[in-house]
Order: sequence, then structure tokens, then C-alpha cells
Amino acid sequence: MDSSRQPGLISHSSRLRISLYFCLVAILCICLADISITSINPMLEMQRFFSAWLKPDTHIISIAISALIVTIAFALLGVAVAACCGLLLATQFHRRWLRTLCASLRSVHELFWALIFLQCFGLHPLTGLLAIALPYSGVFAKVYAEILEETSNTPSRVIAANRSRLTSLLYSRIAQAWPHLVSYTRYRFECGIRSSAILGFIGLPTLGYYLEASFSQGYYSEVASLLLLFFALIASIKFWCHKRLLPAWLIISPWLIFSEHFNPAGNASIQWQNIKRFFTSDIVPAPLRNAEQIWSTDTLFNLLHWLEKIFSGQILPGLFNTLILTQIALVLTGVIALLIFPLASRLFINSFGRSSGKLLLIIARSTPEYLLAYILLQLWGPSMLPAIVALSLHNGALIAHLLAQRSEQMPLRKDACTGFNRYSYEVLPRIYNPFMAILFYRWEVIMRETAILGILGIHTLGFFVDSAIQEIRFDVALLLIISAALLNILVDQLARKLRHKLHLQHMNRC
Repeated sequence: MDSSRQPGLISHSSRLRISLYFCLVAILCICLADISITSINPMLEMQRFFSAWLKPDTHIISIAISALIVTIAFALLGVAVAACCGLLLATQFHRRWLRTLCASLRSVHELFWALIFLQCFGLHPLTGLLAIALPYSGVFAKVYAEILEETSNTPSRVIAANRSRLTSLLYSRIAQAWPHLVSYTRYRFECGIRSSAILGFIGLPTLGYYLEASFSQGYYSEVASLLLLFFALIASIKFWCHKRLLPAWLIISPWLIFSEHFNPAGNASIQWQNIKRFFTSDIVPAPLRNAEQIWSTDTLFNLLHWLEKIFSGQILPGLFNTLILTQIALVLTGVIALLIFPLASRLFINSFGRSSGKLLLIIARSTPEYLLAYILLQLWGPSMLPAIVALSLHNGALIAHLLAQRSEQMPLRKDACTGFNRYSYEVLPRIYNPFMAILFYRWEVIMRETAILGILGIHTLGFFVDSAIQEIRFDVALLLIISAALLNILVDQLARKLRHKLHLQHMNRC
């Protein structure tokens, strides 16, 4: 057998070669990136921020609890709707047009969806609900379809021959896959809470709204209180979202997001003329909207000139910065994951140290990238550096958590080496295969997050989208969002081909 095909071996293999290529590209990108610290006194600001964690403000707790309840309600309803839609779509996922539709839905970030729906519904609860439900439906459809494909056909053979397709599906494939479907849905709910929290940055009354308000005024003690409560919420999710409590949460969640007590815009009426204007006028390219005759040479010339101007002035710079930031963050994510996963693995550290390591990973992976980047931007000033660190820490901690779990399942001989030798010669070679599979899977996710971080002022595609919306040029904003979606789909396809070419093992879905 060719040594390059042996699972787990990283030396003299195409896996090592591809890894080195990615590292070289990242080094080149660092030379082109703006990674300066521009704040006047970043150390003083960081000292103020971290000292506030020693004395968090308790007066904001009542407001924070209300914000967390609304955050949970948006996440729960959004994920529940998406899970139902995803399961229906997964049963028909063999259709090419449906796979393309789902890829398009999930390639647009929740915040981009929220900005679109904001123009239609304002701050109505539907904006937050649809912003979560639509992209998550695309994600659920893909992953549910993969899970159902992995089930055995044997149970369906013993079901009566005159069975309906629905009966066969329910009692064979879904019955087998149910534990995996539940597990993945539970994981997605945690992601939904993070997505719901950052929707506050566009004005919805979730946690992000109060975090932005406190941070912009320099009230770091309030920020510390809000974040500590958020971490506690994520860490205790298995208690307050127990399956016995889930029906109660699902029943009261609609009331929570439509209640004026928790959501001031809960009873806001939908302006249907805004929706009509958005689809029939706002998103129509300006040369077509203002043309006297649509089918004329002048209109075509104006349209091409409009496209060329946006492509050269906004799409190309946005794509360039998005790609640079993504490649640096991707490689740094991998480095961080490989360095810190031993902190949570019993193969390397005792129970006390492992508990501390797991707590560190929970905090890092529970904090949304957008939120972490926003905090670092306030401390370090506008550049790519806060975004790179935020993306790398969050995704690195997530992958490290999965690698630690994987490493603990490895059988080791009683006389196996310990310490650094165990890491270098025993565990790392055997774990490198799933590590690369997970990293390539996160590639598209990091790309999506990179684009959206532009809303914070970093010159990725999100920056130009936000600028276009501020200038009420929704046709330009839509074109930029489509560009970001196409880039995500392209990266997703490339990652899929690399996983196939390198014969990477199937990994935990994340």
C-alpha cells in the first residue's frame, strides 16, 4: 500500500504538501494585510476592560435577563422552523436544483439576511426569525440528507411491500438516524443562540443590542456582566433546555418575541407597501429602474457601466480583502487548534487542568466571532487584526474541542510514550486526518464570517454592503451579497474536492 494513502500519516504525503501550501499562502497574505494596532493606548484600554471583569455591574442584570430570554426565543423558534424545513428538504436533496437552492440559502450570513428583511419588515420579529430560519434551513437540509444517506437500507426491506414512501422513511431511515438528528439539532441550537445574540447589532432587542450600547459608552462593567451571563447561559444549556422543558419553551417563545414587554417592536405592523417597493423598485438595478426604455442600447450601455463601476470599485476590493483575511484566519485557526486541544484531553493533562482547559474552550467557542471582533476593534482600533484573532480563537477552540474528544477515543499501549513525544509521534499523526477534514469544513464558515465582519468597518465585502445600505442603494447591496454568496459556494466546492482528493475521513459535523 502506498504510504501516502495510509490514514493518519502526514509525512511524505499530499496532506503535508497541501498544508505547506496553505501556510505559504497565509504568509503571503500577511504581507498584504493591514494588521496594525491603531488605538492610541491599547494597553490602557485592555487594562480597563479586563479589570472591569473583577467588579461586574449588577444593576444591569434585570435588563440582561430580559435580553437573554428574547435571545433564546428568537434562536429556538428560528432553529425549530429551520429544522422542520430542513428535514422536508433533506428527503428531496437528491434533486440538483434543490441542492443549489440550499447552497444559496446557507451561503448568505444571518446578518446579511437580517439587513435585507430589515428593509421589508423593519424591526418586526419576522426579521430576526427569518434571518435565522432561512440560512439554517439550507444547513439542516444538507446535513440531515448526509445523515439519512448513512443509514442502512435493511430495515426498509422488512416493511410491508405496500408501504407508502412516508412510512418507509419514518420507520426505517429517520428511526435509525434519530439520535444523530437530535444531536446535530442540539448543536445548531447553540449556534442559533450566538446568531440571535448578534442580531442585536442591527437593532433587535437581543443581547448584542445591549452589548453594543454599553461598549460604545465605555461601560466595561456592564459588558462584563452581560458576557458572564451569556457564558453561563451557554454552559447551562443542557439544564434549562432539557427535553422535558422544550415544549414549554416552544409554546411561550412566540409570545416572548411578540410581547411589547420583551420586544418594543413586537406589535409593530408590517408595511406591505415597503415590501412591494423593495422587490419592485429598490433592488432593481438603477440603470433599469431609471430607464425610459428598458430594451434600448443606451439602457444596456448604462447597465454595463453600472456593473463595471461596482465590480472594480467595490466587489474586487471586497473579494480581495475577504480572501486575504480568510486565508490568514484559516491557517491560524489550525495552529491554535493543534496547540490547545491537549488542554482538554485526558491523554495529556490531569482532571483539574482538563477542567480548566475545557472551560477556556467553552468561553472561546461560545463567544460569537462578530462579538469578539467588535470587542477587539474597540480595544485595538480598526484593522484586520481584530477580525483575524476573533475568527481564529473561536474556530480554533471549536476544532480543539472536537480533536480533544477524538484523541480520547484512541487506544494507546500501556508502554506508550508520554508528554511531548506522545503528542508528536503518537497522537498528532493519527489525528491529523480528521483535523484537516474539520478545518476544510470550517473554511466556508470562516469565509462567511469574514465577509460579515466588514459591517464593523473592516474592508471586506460586508463593509461595502453596509455602506450601500446606509446610502439606500439596495440594488448595489444585493449585488454585493450575491457576490459574497458565490464566493462562499466556490470555497465550499473547493474544500469538498480537497477532502475527496486527500481521502480525508468523515468528521464530526460542526
